[in-house]
Amino acid sequence: MCGIIGIVGASPVQDRLIESLKRLEYRGYDSAGVAGFTKDGVQRRRASGKLKNLEEVLAAQPLEAVVGIGHTRWATHGPPTEGNAHPHHAGRVTLVHNGIIENFAELKARLQAEGRTFDTDTDTEVVAQLLDRELASGKAPIDAFKATLDQVRGAFALVIMVEGEEGLLLGARRGPPLVVGYGQGEMFLGSDALAVGPFTNRVAYLEDGDYVALSRDKAQIFDEDGKPVERPVQVVPQSPALMEKGNYRHFMEKEIHDQPEGCQRTIAAYVDMVAGATTFEGVDLAGVERIQVVGCGTAYLAGLVGKYLIEPLADLPVDVDVASEFRYRQPALRENTLTIAISQSGETADTLAALRYCKDKGLQTAVVVNAQGSTMAREADVVWPIYCGPEIGVASTKAFTAQVSVLTALAVAAARARGRIDAAEEKRLVGVLVEAPRLIAESINLEEAVQGIAHEVSKARDVLYLGRGPMYPLALEGALKLKEISYIHAEGYAAGELKHGPIALVDEETPIVILAPYDSYFEKSASNMSEVMARGGQVVFITDPEGERHAPAGAKVVVTAPRCDPLIAPLVMSAPIQLLAYQVAVQKGADVDQPRNLAKSVTVE
Repeated sequence: MCGIIGIVGASPVQDRLIESLKRLEYRGYDSAGVAGFTKDGVQRRRASGKLKNLEEVLAAQPLEAVVGIGHTRWATHGPPTEGNAHPHHAGRVTLVHNGIIENFAELKARLQAEGRTFDTDTDTEVVAQLLDRELASGKAPIDAFKATLDQVRGAFALVIMVEGEEGLLLGARRGPPLVVGYGQGEMFLGSDALAVGPFTNRVAYLEDGDYVALSRDKAQIFDEDGKPVERPVQVVPQSPALMEKGNYRHFMEKEIHDQPEGCQRTIAAYVDMVAGATTFEGVDLAGVERIQVVGCGTAYLAGLVGKYLIEPLADLPVDVDVASEFRYRQPALRENTLTIAISQSGETADTLAALRYCKDKGLQTAVVVNAQGSTMAREADVVWPIYCGPEIGVASTKAFTAQVSVLTALAVAAARARGRIDAAEEKRLVGVLVEAPRLIAESINLEEAVQGIAHEVSKARDVLYLGRGPMYPLALEGALKLKEISYIHAEGYAAGELKHGPIALVDEETPIVILAPYDSYFEKSASNMSEVMARGGQVVFITDPEGERHAPAGAKVVVTAPRCDPLIAPLVMSAPIQLLAYQVAVQKGADVDQPRNLAKSVTVE
């Protein structure tokens, strides 16, 4: 969601605010702004659209300040206009905000009744107005801030400047993350470690409910009850190269090509290649009677792939739920169930809420995350990190395959722990896993072939994706990717459901992408392919060499991925569907890395 940076500096902050906001573009945004203490008081510079528009404003009207705040806004209340762009201002207060103030309408009505006027359509402005009112009553800034926080409901991160307190920034975290960065004679507040990464690698993560008063040389942190607390300072390694596109046109393209390395690092963390064994710690897999997976979007689909791998191999029931629905349906949970929450950022609001719901029910919890300092990583009983590096493109690619890598290794580990396979079979399957990065690289080499398909698919209004077994969740993922970045309507279906409705959509104008490696499902998938072609459907058949030899004649295009063991087929077959979505989006001229209306990290419900 929205990106935040605050600097209590010893040197000019304008360029540094922009540098940080560029690092936060991956979160998604539709307007941006900065503010700082100047010799003429607090000054703001704002613009709708991309950061280049804000940079043009700053070129004409520089912000000469050594203390300042910056923001990229993803609109929730009010359109993405300059007037609604952050920072917002009321009286002595200027602030930036990530999240949603749930009781803003009630607070706004109360403040208007007291004679206060509002300049924006946002929920954020009520916080500025409320804090200014508390300051006007004579309270010290930190006391006024606490009084304000006690009156607002919702999920939010805030960074605030107060006129007359030029060496001070106030911050608060309730839900969305906020980190404190410790510099040399300077201090920072940011949405995540990447935000403060250009300036320091020493950070402290605020806990949920914390608020902080920041000066140039210290951070005073308080918990939700107002008690002073210490939060550990951690050293976070940051490689600037991870934030650059290199020779690639887009971060998404780079991240697709990063997948062999990311999966290799991730798999290596969960297998002992010398012993030929899996190495999962923190959970007694032999004693687990059920697994409950929760996730959103692509993370949910990674969990669904995991279900198709874990259940047959380990004979262990796996339930997979969309996290945004999970706790609202009041699921029937039983002891000896392991909850696995999957989230790239570790901050996804719905997934975090589902994790907490399961913890409250007494279940053991594990998280598959990319951000080891995230809220989920801190709150779960067990952390199973992925090691793909920062993912900047909004549409997840390398995080998805790294998540699937963890779940694939988990399937092998659970099967061994539960006596479903012996040591020799475990060793064989570990060998299969170790082959995955090389085969993913070969699959990525299909990019040129996929580019030709993309030209035709880019003309379509609708696209259907079909798959069976583990290819079914991959079909769902392919459709999601195409929707996300090319804005073409796409749907994924279990191929066996074709005759139960979707076949009515088949015509000569609708591409049908069928995912069918040569496995135990192949004959039935080939039959579905024939049904589609008999009705004029334009089939894009993604298979392997053996599948190509046995495929019915008549496919419009056949994409031949490398042959592999069924265990790792979801990993190897992921690249073609990612590349197809990417190439279609490029040909349509879409904003690949920052698709409209989407955010990288959804930290509010």
